[in-house]
Amino acid sequence: MAKYLVRGRYPAEGARGVEREGGDGRRDAIDRLAASLRGSLKSFFFAFGESDTYIVAELASHDAAAGSAPAVDDEGTVGTATTVLLTPERVDAAPELSWEYRPPGEQARLR
Repeated sequence: MAKYLVRGRYPAEGARGVEREGGDGRRDAIDRLAASLRGSLKSFFFAFGESDTYIVAELASHDAAAGSAPAVDDEGTVGTATTVLLTPERVDAAPELSWEYRPPGEQARLR
């Protein structure tokens, strides 16, 4: 399973909703969302600054993350940005991959 960092920002309507249901209610709703995607909520924090929430979730697939983000954003009560998180082992394995890339106007390079 892959892990994701989801940063959330509440507009005024979303902030009022959090105020009504409380922080625990919001965390529980996100926990249920992750479970419905065959995943789990690893951490949920409210924050000051650019983002209002920082969430780490483990989901069954990138498809689950990609499919749920627009649905959540479309409600209009929170805007999200999702980042795929990589383990040190995945980073260590990356240089072993072979690839082909062609910069614009140049010949393809193989590795």
